[in-house]
This record gives sequence, C-alpha cells and structure tokens, in this order.
Amino acid sequence: MIKRAVILAGGEGSRLRPITLEIPKPLVPVQGLPILTWQARWFARHGVERLLVVAPKKWAAAFQNWATTSPIPVDVWIEPEAMGTLGALVHHLGKELGDEPVFVTNGDELKGLDLAHLSAFHAEHKLAATVALIRVPNPQDYGVAEMDEQRIKRFHEKPAVPPSTLISSGLYVIEPDVLAEVVKDKTFLMFEKDLFPRLAEEGRLGGCALDGPWYDCGTMERWEKAIKEWIEPV
Repeated sequence: MIKRAVILAGGEGSRLRPITLEIPKPLVPVQGLPILTWQARWFARHGVERLLVVAPKKWAAAFQNWATTSPIPVDVWIEPEAMGTLGALVHHLGKELGDEPVFVTNGDELKGLDLAHLSAFHAEHKLAATVALIRVPNPQDYGVAEMDEQRIKRFHEKPAVPPSTLISSGLYVIEPDVLAEVVKDKTFLMFEKDLFPRLAEEGRLGGCALDGPWYDCGTMERWEKAIKEWIEPV
C-alpha cells in the first residue's frame, strides 16, 4: 500500500472571496473541520503514514499551525513563489519523495474515494501515473477524459460535447521518477499541461474510475452543497 501523499494547497480561491481573503481555501471548514483535516483522516484510513503539504508563502503560518492538529504526521513545504500544481515537485521535491509511488491530491476537494483500489489499479497496469476518475452529471464543466480501455488518451477541457462523463477527481498516483522527465525550462508547471499530455501520448497515463463521495468546494454554491451533504465514509 502507498504510504505517502502530497496535498497541493496553493491557489487563490478567488471564487470563494471574501472568505479566502482571511483563510486559505484548503482550510475552509466543512461541518466544523477544515477540508485538509477531512483529507488527512481519509488518507489515514487507507494506511498513509505521512503527508507533504505544498503551500503558498502567503499562508505559511496557517498551514504550519494546521499541521499540528493533523491525525498523521505532516511536512509543510512553502513555495517561494507560485509554481503551479507540478512546479514544486519537479524543481524541489522529487528526491524527497523517494522511489515508491505516492498519492497526489488537490487540497480543496472533499473526497471519500477508495485509495486501495486506485493503488492496486496503478500497480497492476504498471503506469507512470494514474488519474482517479469520477462520473458527474455535468462533465462539460470540467476536464473530461477520453479513454482507451484503462488508459487516458487525452483530456478535453470543458467540452461542449463531452466524450464521456468521466472527469479528473484531482487525485493521482505518481511514480516519482517520472518527475525527472519534465522539462525544467520554467518555474510554473502544471500536471494538466506539462506532464499528463505527454504521458497520454506515450500510453503511460492510466485512468481509474472510482465511486464514492467527491465534492468540489471551489464556489460558494458547491461549498454549501458539501456542507449540507458530506458524510465521511467509515
């Protein structure tokens, strides 16, 4: 089982203002607990032993304070500047991740997906990276996966006519050595633009459809929905 997870806790949270003028989006509460606390509990239930939170410099103190309350040990790495979802991992943290696969997740979504199934899928198909996919009724609002059996051919960003109802849940399994393949000609790097398209072309990007609760808390409406509906899996 995978023992380490990375939580990407950057982003401005502009659609949740003015809340996010005072608190970073991953620490916004849902039913009395920060989103990150729900995530840490989720990882702990699936055997993850250590978290690495990549956080923006602006909110360094807030994330370091939160780490003292986490149910599993946390290392907080502060970005010196905005580096995208991938930049810190490529430029600074690749060696720290070791040589075993790791979970990587966005820090602003509530998830109760089956990490054991995702880990087993990734290992079985011997992939460089695997994206956890979920089915949603409104795929046109997200990046939609076009599949070739268990592999992702490409993502279509907010397509008018979606090729499927499967979207990225913002959760991945990554082989750390693949980070060394990313061209380091810029600081700001994104999984969606600077790694996944090439892996898809090479047939090395998996897509694993999962069931379970998933809430995108990126807007006031979606955050309210999460507050009303969230039930933590046991």
